[in-house]
Amino acid sequence: MILQIEMPGLVYRRAVEVAERERISLDQFITLAVASQVAVLEARDSLVERAKRGNWADFDRIMAKVPNVEPEPHDRL
Repeated sequence: MILQIEMPGLVYRRAVEVAERERISLDQFITLAVASQVAVLEARDSLVERAKRGNWADFDRIMAKVPNVEPEPHDRL
């Protein structure tokens, strides 16, 4: 598929620099960038939909079962 787009000169120059640095074509870089953004937006939409099905009462009930103890030394931040 051929796609013709307009983008600001600075964005274009930066995209060319990155593509060259990564040793890929500009077409490949733009395809990867678009695919990445699509994945991010789809993940966000999925999380929003899953959150709508959530239930705070169930969450509180489940969390009440977790022991109130200090974490093991290797699990501390």
